[in-house]
Amino acid sequence: MQLPAKGAGYETIRLSRSAYWGAPPTIAALQTLAVQAHAAGLGDIYMGDVNLPRGGPMPGGHVSHQMGIDADVYLDTSPKPPLTPAQREVIDPVSMVRPDGRAVDPAHFGAGTITLIRLAANLPNVERIFVNPAIKQALCEQVTGDRTWLHRIRPWYGHASHMHIRWTCPADQPECTHVMAAIPAGDGCDASLRWWFEQLNAPPAPAKPAVPHKPPALPAACAAVMDAPAAPVTQ
Repeated sequence: MQLPAKGAGYETIRLSRSAYWGAPPTIAALQTLAVQAHAAGLGDIYMGDVNLPRGGPMPGGHVSHQMGIDADVYLDTSPKPPLTPAQREVIDPVSMVRPDGRAVDPAHFGAGTITLIRLAANLPNVERIFVNPAIKQALCEQVTGDRTWLHRIRPWYGHASHMHIRWTCPADQPECTHVMAAIPAGDGCDASLRWWFEQLNAPPAPAKPAVPHKPPALPAACAAVMDAPAAPVTQ
């Protein structure tokens, strides 16, 4: 189903991509997150890619956005005026991370961002959330009280302006399967996090010739959806 272009506490951006389709629990959870964020006093949040209307591979390197259970949510929680359709296409949400990648930018990252990530992590059936390593580091340093939800916050390349939320497979979708390993025990504020910053000190790897990437074959049930004829347009 489609996430409406605008709703309580949120706006979608880059509508021309038509990438706001997901499993019904995913769409409901995104709307719940926006309502909770608004109730917490945060500004409207920008919703990024979910999935294409039929699912399957997306352009632009979104390998995991194929089953309607992944969504990108931007981390800027400042008050914002409504966007025009043209502005939605060209907006470049702010990064929470310093250019050197070693820490968050306090001009943009603060209590509001922490609240938004915490609300997302505590949504039902969230499996994990990817953020920039510097954001994970800031959460490890700044979160007090209940820290159990930090377990689901995982560092990954990029993700400086948005978080990538992944939910578990819907209970009524037996052919939906996860391919990622289980999250290690603990809050992730350990040597595994320090590894990401050690890589910043490593010399760049020698350039390698580009190798065309061939995506894996889709499961039969998915291929049938992708190859089905388009539904007739009704007036």
